[in-house]
Amino acid sequence: MTQQAETKSQADIALIGLAVMGQNLILNMNDHGYTVVVFNRTTSKVDDFIANEAKGTNIIGAHSIEEMVAKLKRPRKIMMLVKAGAPVDELIDQIIPHLEKGDIIIDGGNSFFEDTARRVKYCESKGFLYVGTGVSGGEEGARHGPSIMPGGSPTAWPFVKDIFQAISAKVDGDTPCCEWVGENGAGHYVKMIHNGIEYGDMQLICEAYNIMKNGLEMDADEMHQVFAEWNKGELDSYLIEITRDILAKKDDDGLPLVDKILDTAGQKGTGKWTVLSSQELGIPITLIAEAVYSRCVSALKDERMKASKKLKGPRALIAGLTGKSGVNSQKNLEKKKKFVQDIHDALYASKIISYAQGYMLMRAAAKEYDWKLNYGGIALMWRGGCIIRSRFLGKIKEAFDGSKSFSKKSAKHELDNLLLDDYFHGEIKRCQKGWRNIVATAAKKGIPVPAFSTALAFYDQYRSAVLPANLLQAQRDYFGAHTYERIDKPRGEFFHTDWTGHGGDTSSSTYNA
Repeated sequence: MTQQAETKSQADIALIGLAVMGQNLILNMNDHGYTVVVFNRTTSKVDDFIANEAKGTNIIGAHSIEEMVAKLKRPRKIMMLVKAGAPVDELIDQIIPHLEKGDIIIDGGNSFFEDTARRVKYCESKGFLYVGTGVSGGEEGARHGPSIMPGGSPTAWPFVKDIFQAISAKVDGDTPCCEWVGENGAGHYVKMIHNGIEYGDMQLICEAYNIMKNGLEMDADEMHQVFAEWNKGELDSYLIEITRDILAKKDDDGLPLVDKILDTAGQKGTGKWTVLSSQELGIPITLIAEAVYSRCVSALKDERMKASKKLKGPRALIAGLTGKSGVNSQKNLEKKKKFVQDIHDALYASKIISYAQGYMLMRAAAKEYDWKLNYGGIALMWRGGCIIRSRFLGKIKEAFDGSKSFSKKSAKHELDNLLLDDYFHGEIKRCQKGWRNIVATAAKKGIPVPAFSTALAFYDQYRSAVLPANLLQAQRDYFGAHTYERIDKPRGEFFHTDWTGHGGDTSSSTYNA
């Protein structure tokens, strides 16, 4: 082989895993001038890909890890897109024997952040670099520009930065939706939060749909028009956009396809991971938790069918708002239009709560794991290419960038909570009347709105200077001698009361608050 031919065969990056996401990322890299060598455990998939989707490109196939590594420029960059968990660890151990010090392994799947932190430490102990990166945007994003959230070994970033930023989505004057997130598991943690917020957004949209469908008797075409209109305003986002399109889709018989889909939702685990992390860190991400549990309730289809015949409640139809009742139809239509606007406001206000809670969790994780997260930068990474991309995220970026919350020098200007930003405070104030009307009406009519309801409950708790936890703490001290603090004494000073007169004065322990 001539020197020229050998140089030409050398690839910029390798990618293992030829499912649709992997294939589309490879083609995206090729489009941006990078030579990719590809490998798959089932090697026939390599040949099929090279012969079909990758035909006429500079993409190179490999039939073994050894062959794949041999085709890479140094330092070698190998990206895995395989199922999270044990398969990732197994693949790392298969790759490592073929590497040299300083080579880089990249996990682009949905791995649990603690697994990523462990793998960073493991690979670095052997002289290699490791990047755990969240990739969001689905198949379309992978092909045309995803949101990419890399973390892990900081010294790896300069070697992967150009490729990642080239293939990522672009916003605000060609700014890439990709920036270094932080050490160890930070990249996958931020992706986990993204997915948790995604769960929340989807549940909120479903609750808005449910009220319109069952409370207002709106058909799919009417709701399509509503979501099309919403997508032109402050709710402009990928998920509103696809909901608009879904509601317009007809089955072969001309009827709405969405009405024929079984109402049981699946999940892959990232939402659950988000909730578990929030419990460990003591952060109330109540909306995301309700979104996860709502999927669990949906999975109880057989039980729900039985319960629907036995457990009674009010009729869901909201009288006088259907616009179909003869003499007063014009008046009803006006009332219905106002009520639909209230649904919009409930969705928007609840969405603000969801993101506020997600950022609360990221702040707590940054403190716990010593990450220096750029919160405005994270909002920018989510502005394009990903499932939760929306106009709304630009306002989040402005809120955190305005507070310079990622700079130690400006710690006194940090934004403690998104709800305290002037813009979002104003938006909540504007939407609050409609939000409360929707939650109250849904409760009266027996229409389940767990995410709308918990968002409002959190807002009311968060804005309360005094909560009934004083009674709760008295109860804990009564039955378990767990002590309490007093409002007329300094914080950190604990007291125990012998509530019964024969319990003694020995306390159990102080509490964490």
